[in-house]
Amino acid sequence: MDDLTQGDICRVCRCEGQSDRPLFHPCICTGSIKWIHQDCLTQWMRYSRKEYCELCGHRFSFTPIYSPDMPRVLPLRDVAGGLLSSVARAAKYWLHYTLVALAWLGIVPLTAYRTYRFMFSGSSFDTILSLPFDVFSTENIASDVLRGCFVVTCTLLSFIGLVWLREQILHGGGPDWLERDDAPQQNDQNQEQQAEANGGQADANDAINNNNNENNNNEGEAPVDVPMDNAEPPQADAEAADADNDLANGNEEANWNPMEWDRAAEELTWERLLGFDGSMVFLEHVFWVISLNTIFIFTFAFLPHCIGNCVISYLGFLRPDKPLLHFHGLLTTLFGYCIIGVTLIMLHSLARLLQMRKIRWLLGLCYIVVKVSLLSVVEIGVLPLICGWWLDICSLPMFDASIKDRKTSFRAAPGTSLFIHWMFGMVYVYYFASFIVLLREVIRPGVLWFLRNLNDPDFSPIQEMIHLSIMRHARRLVASAIIFGSAVMLMLWLPIQILKNIWPAFLPYTLSGDSEVNELSLQLLLLQIILPGFFEQSHTRIWLKGLIRIWCNVVSWLLGIRSYLLGSERSAENEDAAPPPRPPPEHGQGLGAAHQAILERDVPVGFQPYDRPTFFPLRLIGLVFLMCCSLVVSSLVTLTVPVWIGRQCMALWSVGGHISNPAQTVVSSETPSRPHELYTAAMGTYLCWIISRGIAIAVNLLPQGRQAVVQKLKQWLSVGASYALAALIFILMLGVIPLMFGLLLELVLVIPLRVPLDQTPIHFLWQDWTLGVLYTKIACALTVMGPDWRLKRAIERACHDGLRDIDLRFIIRELAAPVITCFGLALAVPYVIAHSIVPIFFTSQYTRILVVREIYPCFLIVAIIIAIIYFQIRQFKKLYVAIKNDKYLVGQRLVNYDHRKKKSQDATASGAGVATAASPAAEPAPVPAQSPVEQAGGGGTGAGAGGDAAPGIVAF
Repeated sequence: MDDLTQGDICRVCRCEGQSDRPLFHPCICTGSIKWIHQDCLTQWMRYSRKEYCELCGHRFSFTPIYSPDMPRVLPLRDVAGGLLSSVARAAKYWLHYTLVALAWLGIVPLTAYRTYRFMFSGSSFDTILSLPFDVFSTENIASDVLRGCFVVTCTLLSFIGLVWLREQILHGGGPDWLERDDAPQQNDQNQEQQAEANGGQADANDAINNNNNENNNNEGEAPVDVPMDNAEPPQADAEAADADNDLANGNEEANWNPMEWDRAAEELTWERLLGFDGSMVFLEHVFWVISLNTIFIFTFAFLPHCIGNCVISYLGFLRPDKPLLHFHGLLTTLFGYCIIGVTLIMLHSLARLLQMRKIRWLLGLCYIVVKVSLLSVVEIGVLPLICGWWLDICSLPMFDASIKDRKTSFRAAPGTSLFIHWMFGMVYVYYFASFIVLLREVIRPGVLWFLRNLNDPDFSPIQEMIHLSIMRHARRLVASAIIFGSAVMLMLWLPIQILKNIWPAFLPYTLSGDSEVNELSLQLLLLQIILPGFFEQSHTRIWLKGLIRIWCNVVSWLLGIRSYLLGSERSAENEDAAPPPRPPPEHGQGLGAAHQAILERDVPVGFQPYDRPTFFPLRLIGLVFLMCCSLVVSSLVTLTVPVWIGRQCMALWSVGGHISNPAQTVVSSETPSRPHELYTAAMGTYLCWIISRGIAIAVNLLPQGRQAVVQKLKQWLSVGASYALAALIFILMLGVIPLMFGLLLELVLVIPLRVPLDQTPIHFLWQDWTLGVLYTKIACALTVMGPDWRLKRAIERACHDGLRDIDLRFIIRELAAPVITCFGLALAVPYVIAHSIVPIFFTSQYTRILVVREIYPCFLIVAIIIAIIYFQIRQFKKLYVAIKNDKYLVGQRLVNYDHRKKKSQDATASGAGVATAASPAAEPAPVPAQSPVEQAGGGGTGAGAGGDAAPGIVAF
């Protein structure tokens, strides 16, 4: 060894090899970084957390060193003991995790819902006594647990919202009247302290404390409630106060032990909180969660409900002969919150008259919480719901429906009806707000002064709810409802009325499923292929923005209001210029104006001056009129053109037939059924998008000349040639594989469960392919989310390469061929057995049909059993190695890299997960089993690596 390592040094410690610390060459690296000590390498691996060389990427290998007295085969007693201990340990963990799951997923939601049901069921004294038995009753336990999960989720979200609102008030400040509550009392105390004998130091401290308030203006005009005497303390007293404060802070810091807080933070982790650390401390957390759930339900749900119910009953709105049919609990709870808010206002005014400062501040804080909660419910729940109902009412003629039909559906399922209308209202509000954001990017800043700017970084709806009054919020909500409602009438009701008079045969839209093409197939095809491809395009927003800019240019030219609508060209040229320097503020006006600007939350942002032409009001009226006309025309085109194109395409799709007339009341047996308008609208919109895209490309290329067009065509031809290679991939990946996947699942699950033996199953290949597309997407997502293996790496590489850099050979060899082979064997082998081998041994027709029908599920069960057996064998091998390492492992030895044995090492490592034995050139002493690179602990500093050591190498 000395001869081999003479002159060589370790790459880490730069020392030569010794008899007890030989040098190894464990990787492909050569030269001065070839050699390393084993202890240096293990220390580097411990800190770097890497098991391979950072330079060459070769994984280091270690051979285990066992005790000389280790037998070739472990005794049955040792294996049985290790197996029993492993089973006992697994049983312990399973019992503990089962208890954790029962506690958090069973007891907590069950007690939450049954406590909620007990509070809102009009309980009597008997029900109070039987409450402990009702909570743990086994009746309807599954449904109660599901409902309890919803109750716990609501309470958890409400608690998080309450904490977040508190943080908003603390960091963003409360309203003026809440912040002003502390000023008079503090100033009275300051004046009393100034009259004392030792007032010098106290005056300085009070003045410093007063300067820390939000409303303190030490420059400029002082607030009414703050005397000017406390505006600035004497310099000497201030320095003395700073010294005293520093001393006090030093004493507090001396008494503060950060280790205690760190220990508490380390102890309270999610594993310890939920019980996944193996301890039983989580039972205490479960008890506290149940208690807090009960208190939260009682305080924030039951009390407002009782208050609202009592007031409604007292006012006569709720009588036995006049009950609230729907949503009685929700409406009475909201009304109870309104009563609580009014009561808090009155109590706050009374506390202000009685000069009860702390109580007044607490009542004001509670009122802010109630106000923000009610305003959030109104803006997130009520306003979208009103928009959804208004959308439905204005679109009734489009679907040949009436208000009576909507009333019937509401009475049948009120909750579902409200949710659907709320969802459509939320979608409408979201897209309306997105359109306003897009509109602000085109027009002059300041035109839409009456609408809130969502792109403003200072815009915070929660802060507005905290600071603005209820009347201002009410005016905003009414204005928003008027704007939304007017837009719906212009975009839906008026175009529908025009369409009914001009083209009466076009309406109504068909929403029934009387189509020859399977509805489920078209729906999945629409959701999985057409709509993702349409909505993922970024050109739609660019086109819409361009159309808005063209419309604004035309209208501003017609009305002569370009400066007002788009801004003057001079302003646009001077946008990049530096703004003029702001004049210095006058004496006593700087800080007060800054504070006023901070507190003023409705100032116009980004206002730009404009030229005011003659007859300006009439021009604005013309602008509004043209805007309304443009909305009506664009909505009319959107409602007719895509649907008409889609109907013609669907007519060609449906065996070249002609779509029946929508207004035709008598439908004969020869009249072809009309497809669902969702599909016609989607297909027409997609075709319109393709045509528009082609026109946009042509418009951009034609002004560039013939050479640019030819060059672009050559580029497209080259791209098309590369895409032609992807056509085979498209057929394999989106044609063959989904079809085989869907057909296999139908043979394995659907047909044995749904088709009786006396009926013949019929395969719809179109439906099988459509379902297979969905199954394939789910399987790919699960594969990518799963562990690292061959198929995952192939999918990730295919997605990373894309269509332009696609490797056809790799896709076919690594992805398509293995998947198609597996699916082909799964489909063909049972079919061959059922139709070729089984008829030789069985002549009964019933037996043959039974075998054909049940052979695919049987093969699936056999495959699952084989997989379980294989998994258990692997686990037993790991357990055997762990038992052997635990009893006889004394150390590990680094393995040298050998070019001659590289192929055999790779084959051994990939097949059995082990590396070859160490080179005989290095015969070092074994490393203790406590090394961080070992697989298992055990052993001490036992015998050396002689010839008596049992062979065995573990690769890392």
